[in-house]
Amino acid sequence: MTHAPTPAPVPTPMPGGDTRTRPWHGIMVATTLPLREDLSVDYDAYAEHVAWLIANGCDGVVPNGSLGEYQTLDHEERARVVRTAVEAAGDGARVMPGVAAYGSAEARRWADQAAEAGAGSVLLLPPNAFRADEQTVRAHYAEVARAGLPVVAYNNPYDTKVDLTPALLARLHGDGSIVAVKEFSGDVRRAYEIAELAPGLDLLIGADDVLLELALAGAVGWIAGYPNAIPRSCATLYRAAVAGDLATALPLYKSLHPLLRWDSKTEFVQAIKLSMDLAGRPGGPTRPPRFPLTGETGASVRAATEKALAEGLN
Repeated sequence: MTHAPTPAPVPTPMPGGDTRTRPWHGIMVATTLPLREDLSVDYDAYAEHVAWLIANGCDGVVPNGSLGEYQTLDHEERARVVRTAVEAAGDGARVMPGVAAYGSAEARRWADQAAEAGAGSVLLLPPNAFRADEQTVRAHYAEVARAGLPVVAYNNPYDTKVDLTPALLARLHGDGSIVAVKEFSGDVRRAYEIAELAPGLDLLIGADDVLLELALAGAVGWIAGYPNAIPRSCATLYRAAVAGDLATALPLYKSLHPLLRWDSKTEFVQAIKLSMDLAGRPGGPTRPPRFPLTGETGASVRAATEKALAEGLN
């Protein structure tokens, strides 16, 4: 005898207001950046998107991350994106600009710009022009911390080739350089070692497809990708997960996982923008060297998105 699969719970509207105790807590969406057909930035559409995310259960935004294609922006575009996000959010504490750069001096300048714009915190990759050693990493974070904003470290050893191990994170926290880490290694075991070595360091979920595991391990925030397309469902999942409500979280996580795992793939920017297009959001094109998804990859993202939308996830 076969049984029909248990349907995922339909998300309910999220209550208004900001209940976080720190600017980097909660659901901080790494925002995509709407581009016109000529690939210029549509700042009006971006402002609307930021406001829409907050109205639909998210706590804030992370402009100028990889999802925001910051590597393709010129200096004026990058600065204006931050100013637009702060204005649209209505509260700078809801904005955590990415300040990654090849040089520490440039990263510091972006942190200064974020402070001047009124942002509440910044997100910083380690030096990524070369495989930096510990001394270099610590000096890099110390320099950016001098801008005066709380610094969230971003551990992405795949792209940067620099691994912010739990021991190194503990030293950075002990230096007073970081307040939290966006953990993207995919190794959920690290959550417990980080808590042991640096109990005052906040753990933030850095990859959508390990959300439940890291939430149960004590994460206090999520720097998120897929809420760009389906914020209410993602907000319901996150809040159930951090509350330990597995009856709600687990079936919803299973339903969303075919989408969430795209956040950890090479094509994550195009995948999330395609899902946004299908969900009626301003996804749109990407700047080269990224090109639209085609073939089997595009079909897989489309099928997973259409299935989620058909199940009432939004």
